[in-house]
Amino acid sequence: MPELLIELLSEEIPARMQARAAQDLKRHVNDALINAGFLPEGVEAFAGPRRLTVVVTGLPTTQPDLKEEKKGPRVGAPEKATDGFLKSAGLSSLNACEVRSDKKGEFYVAIIDRKGRPTADLIAELFPEIVKNFPWPKSMRWGEGDLKWVRPLTSILCVFDNEVVPFTVDTLSSGDVTRGHRFMSNDVLQARNFEAYETALRNAKVMLDGDARKELIAREATTLCEAQGLELVDDPGLLAEAAGLAEWPMVLIGTYDEKFLSLPDEVLTASMRGHQKYFSVRDPETGHLTNRFICVANLDAPDGGTAMRAGYERVLTARLSDAWYLYNQDLKQPLEGHVDELYKITFFEGLGSIGDKVDRVTTKAMALADAVGAKPDEIARAARLSKADLVTGMVNEFPELQGVMGRYYAKEQGDPDDIADAVKVHYQPIGQDEVVPTAPISIAVALADKIDTLTSFWSIGKKPTGSGDPFALRRAALGVIRIILENKVRMPLPCDPGDILLFFHDRLKVYLRDQGRKHDRIDAIRHRSDGMLRDDLVEIVARLDSLDSFLEHANGMDLIAAHKRAKNILKAEAKKTDSSDKDGVRENLLEDAVEQALFASLTKVENTVKEAIKGEDFATAMSALSSLREPIDAFFENVKVNADNPAVRLNRLALLQQFTHATALVADFEKLEG
Repeated sequence: MPELLIELLSEEIPARMQARAAQDLKRHVNDALINAGFLPEGVEAFAGPRRLTVVVTGLPTTQPDLKEEKKGPRVGAPEKATDGFLKSAGLSSLNACEVRSDKKGEFYVAIIDRKGRPTADLIAELFPEIVKNFPWPKSMRWGEGDLKWVRPLTSILCVFDNEVVPFTVDTLSSGDVTRGHRFMSNDVLQARNFEAYETALRNAKVMLDGDARKELIAREATTLCEAQGLELVDDPGLLAEAAGLAEWPMVLIGTYDEKFLSLPDEVLTASMRGHQKYFSVRDPETGHLTNRFICVANLDAPDGGTAMRAGYERVLTARLSDAWYLYNQDLKQPLEGHVDELYKITFFEGLGSIGDKVDRVTTKAMALADAVGAKPDEIARAARLSKADLVTGMVNEFPELQGVMGRYYAKEQGDPDDIADAVKVHYQPIGQDEVVPTAPISIAVALADKIDTLTSFWSIGKKPTGSGDPFALRRAALGVIRIILENKVRMPLPCDPGDILLFFHDRLKVYLRDQGRKHDRIDAIRHRSDGMLRDDLVEIVARLDSLDSFLEHANGMDLIAAHKRAKNILKAEAKKTDSSDKDGVRENLLEDAVEQALFASLTKVENTVKEAIKGEDFATAMSALSSLREPIDAFFENVKVNADNPAVRLNRLALLQQFTHATALVADFEKLEG
């Protein structure tokens, strides 16, 4: 079947936007074709520094004929409604419609027969709109045209079935030409199918496939490092960026002065990665960086890259010299000496300065001393230093090193490892997959920092909305949840201000569902028997674990069914009359041996469950509940709840009420779905 090939050639597209742009182009082209009645066999998109390309296979030369029925207004509907219907159906008169009937009466139906149009004509109509409405995060105008694009668009290649599809977008007309590498082969290239297009680009020093560029860079960088007994520091983000900066990658290894190795590894990496897009190289024996780096050029140099390597080394030396200066300037003042400067920097309007936040974090962290098993004065020291590196020269230059530099500076001034480490890791976890702090002091400061962020923004009404979370409060709540659960910290969640506890529970549900836990079981253990939300995450998960185990066995599922039956009876009776007995079950009214056995079992089980819950032995509590299965089943099989004697009836309802209360001590069985 014929093939569609489209290329949009422009000035340099930012590397960070390329992958998303390829996905968007593929989606928009595919959706437009499907909406036009096509079913493409394959749609593949490519992105690089200067071009977006999409190739579509399996398209017929003519659009399929379209036959459809369009339901219209009722017979006798206002003229405005019928006119709108006729216009949308492409008809001029109601005489072209059929009249059909349903339960509500007669209505019009338009029978639309449309002959399929040439595919090329449809492409010429569809694609300009895709270009004009392309969802770039940022775009620009240039020249005298009105088109917006991420960078000036220079040409459009569009061919179908080996023929040009002619159309115009703003001032550009489509054709069958493109260009090769900007510096090595910028000649005009002609292509009318994907195979010829890809071959022509490769001959003109352009690797079209971004994944192939990444594989080449990774392979050659690894080879260069291994040849010197070293190893490349894995950096997927930088690898993707490097592949997005070079159409024809050339990988080089360079060196820098060994004196810079006295800088922390993180500073070296930040200098190389942030400014120059260089990869760090590690000595596998020491685990530390060496004075080598990997860079990626967008040029196949005649001298093998010797001159370029020298240039890269000179630029990096200048960058590292700046970092050297900043680092040594920072060391001239103890980290603690920067704390007072934090009171001069606003944290957020209405929430005081960063110094004020540090004070709040210190108070909250110290209150967690018993929960984490650390000394309050050591926690206070770590909390006080936690933000001090924000005003250092190094963090001002490399914001991503906040916390990291604080650790180095704290150790330099003589603080012990556990305090210095807490300064570094108190921001964690930032990403969903990042590890959480595990040392006691670090746990206390990390929790206090995130809880303060949440409660502070909550107090001024800056809660997340369905469409936005500008202060990353959901991420902060997830961080609190993960730290507490992964370290089994026994502490209550904050209940003030407002509905913040409910917000934590919503995040907890998301977290647990992502782990494969069932939503109805989560709901069943979130509330206390008095209806209030629980505030101890460790207890909640322990209850959930026990409930999951309980429901894996037949006794558990049967007990759930019995509970639902009991609740249904109680609800039905409550609608008829007052079915409550404020005195509870009266033994003298238990006429049947079966109900007497149930009452005895309930009394015993309730005592066992209450004692087990006091000791947080939820497994024992669940096991005790499961022993009620046989007596409750026997009760339903042999005892008539709606007895003729009103007193006996009320007593039996009280017995069922006692049964539901016993289960509520462990979980809300009514929330369970089956």
